[in-house]
Amino acid sequence: MNASRILDQIMKQAGGGRQGSGAPGGGLDVQGMIDSLSSQLGGGREAGKGSGVDMKSLLGGGALGLLVGSKRGRKLGGKAIKYGAIAGVGMLAWKAWQNSRGDAQADTAREGHAMEQLEGDAREQRSLELLQAVIMAARADGHIDDRERALITEQIDDLGADAELHDWVQRQLEAPLDAQALARQADSPQAAREMYLVSVAVIDDQNPMERAWLDQLGGALGLDDGIRQALERQALEA
Repeated sequence: MNASRILDQIMKQAGGGRQGSGAPGGGLDVQGMIDSLSSQLGGGREAGKGSGVDMKSLLGGGALGLLVGSKRGRKLGGKAIKYGAIAGVGMLAWKAWQNSRGDAQADTAREGHAMEQLEGDAREQRSLELLQAVIMAARADGHIDDRERALITEQIDDLGADAELHDWVQRQLEAPLDAQALARQADSPQAAREMYLVSVAVIDDQNPMERAWLDQLGGALGLDDGIRQALERQALEA
């Protein structure tokens, strides 16, 4: 599989979304963009259909935008993604860990390396862990349907996914949500923190189902309240 290539592309998309942001906390204000366009076109949820406007292109985050923005039961792009937390996930998770302990010399041999420091097979494995965490968090409200699954898969394919990763993504979009099974994929304490941070980045913590998923995942990953709070603050500040 080429998961590291795809995650690198998504992180670059996130970095681009952050640079173009006018929203608090570094997120791209997708809803504001869509509301503005809808007003210009005559409004409504159907704005853009038959108008030559590619609604996917408005998301800025591409596959990432689709994962959190294309859900039944709320408007397209209904929350601003915390793009900065995804663009620098490894180093930000490490910083949150240091801040929570007041320890600038944490041991990488014990804790594991940040995503950005990994190479080869280790980077590929971490990329799969983080992609799985993003997909599960995006599904936590239960509102991704067959059409949306197809769009997400199409976007990830457009980033260059190979056939094996294509099949893996489809399985993740259909698998039962299981925080314990996801947590078992973490290969180090640092990986666990990164998985939690990317999940924080894409959930809406005002949605009870999504907040419940985040709480379940934090427990399954063995993260105490202090580090969870530090990671959530880091996501907002990124």
